[in-house]
Amino acid sequence: MNDSLTKLASMIMKAKCIIALTGAGMSTPSGIPDFRGINGLWTRLNPDNCTGSGFEADPDTVWGCVMEIYQYVRDAAPNAAHYALTEMERMGKLCGIITQNIDMLHEKAGSSNVVPLHGRLDTAICPKCGAILPITTAISSWRTGFTPICPKCGATLKPNIVLFNEDVPRQEYIKAFYMARNTDLLLVLGTSLAVAPANELPLIVKKHGGSMAIINDSSTELDDLADVVIRMRVEDAMPQLIRIIKQMQETH
Repeated sequence: MNDSLTKLASMIMKAKCIIALTGAGMSTPSGIPDFRGINGLWTRLNPDNCTGSGFEADPDTVWGCVMEIYQYVRDAAPNAAHYALTEMERMGKLCGIITQNIDMLHEKAGSSNVVPLHGRLDTAICPKCGAILPITTAISSWRTGFTPICPKCGATLKPNIVLFNEDVPRQEYIKAFYMARNTDLLLVLGTSLAVAPANELPLIVKKHGGSMAIINDSSTELDDLADVVIRMRVEDAMPQLIRIIKQMQETH
């Protein structure tokens, strides 16, 4: 496994612009369950209660589902993998992060250019006028028995995340598309690449001549396209990778 990490470190040393694509495997070490795993959220929650169509029909039920998720996100702290990406940015190697996670842990770790493809669970948004408020404002209303209402237009506030059966916001996908198209090297971290449209981004990278490395503790849908596959947990692999990069820098 060290050989694969050394190979990836060499690729990082040569790359001018690296992008990371992160998934649930980045967050589980911080105590945030994934959705579909053995102990995932859907073993305790009904996914039908957290959909876009469900919000239109019964926003209170959706807010209840989101509150179950929020209790994990609220107090979570970044782990070693998040801080390793922050260190890569400080080294001048990492140009940005595209994440499928809604927990803001990359930002908490100090990363500055993060595209939250599925939204952020620190805010609520008004679907009618576009107003954005702290999610704590909406939660306070919901906990007192009132549907969260936009103070500007009176419409029902929605968690500022992509609910199931909703499309990814166009603006965020466009940002992610251009990042993927222009990167030398894509690091795929903690995702099985089973969910669209995030799993389209590696194809864009490869189409435009970039390389791809996958670090995940299980197989992914696109392992065959990767230049390097490292079968490790990201919180174990990333600190080791940073140490190898620093050793290479010292000898050059």
